[in-house]
Amino acid sequence: MNNKKDKQVSQKIKQCENERRVDDLINLVENKTRTERHLEEHSDIGDPDRLHHVYEVQNAREEQIQNLKSAIVYGDNTKNSTEDQLENLKKNYTFAKGYIEHNADHMESKALENLNEKQENRKDQMDILQ
Repeated sequence: MNNKKDKQVSQKIKQCENERRVDDLINLVENKTRTERHLEEHSDIGDPDRLHHVYEVQNAREEQIQNLKSAIVYGDNTKNSTEDQLENLKKNYTFAKGYIEHNADHMESKALENLNEKQENRKDQMDILQ
């Protein structure tokens, strides 16, 4: 009987992980798409020296999207180890922190609130993985 309960708990944990992964995937795709549109519309007025950073962020997002897709499809047996997850979280946290510092004055309040909430979630995830 205990083994059946353990399997149910394990299945519930896996479902929660996949729900979180899908949410993360949706957020990444939305952020990537929004940034692409912004680049298409406003790349001529932006600082050309900062464009390199934007493309680095976009490449990191693309890699995270692929990793999340693999994790959802194949489970935890992916190339995205805990160390990789932690490194990606730290990198995204740092990028987002810089973005907030440079753009908070120009952001809509809801977008800023959402970004700050994501930062808190990233911080929580980093604490869990460390």
